Amino acid sequence: MRKRDEAQFIEFAAGAARGLRRTAYLMCGDWQRAEDAVQDALIRVYVAWPRLRQRQSLRAYATKTVVSVVMDQAKRPWRREHASADPLDAVDERRDHPCAVGDRLFVVQALSALPPRQRACVVLRYLEDMSVEETAEAMGTSSGTVKSQTARGLESMRAALGGIGSTLDLG
Repeated sequence: MRKRDEAQFIEFAAGAARGLRRTAYLMCGDWQRAEDAVQDALIRVYVAWPRLRQRQSLRAYATKTVVSVVMDQAKRPWRREHASADPLDAVDERRDHPCAVGDRLFVVQALSALPPRQRACVVLRYLEDMSVEETAEAMGTSSGTVKSQTARGLESMRAALGGIGSTLDLG
């Protein structure tokens, strides 16, 4: 890779890593697995960097790669361990208002109960604010599948959240 391309990649990776890590965490429920997924995804982006022509879609490509890595991780039997049960592990930002942290913990717990594809759809659609089409592209599936998986995931989350589900915006 040329020095100029490498410098552009470093700049891109530095700017995108935090958001990619958040997406990966919401999909897998574990910060260490999220870090691993982002590292693996950025390695794939680095390898593909010279042939990526549309620089404006780099973030979408990186997000799609993170989704792919996390979904691949979920398929591996040795990666099916449960996320930490300690609720403090789920809090990345320590400066949040206590009520917001509590609500976030309930949402993270409800997300962790979803199957991987439903979880990915809910995370990408509602927490990453992607359209149905963008989510379908990121997951390598059809728009219809995204719609049905999202509907099932939201239904399960509403049931899991019970009383607080009505106060949270889940779409």
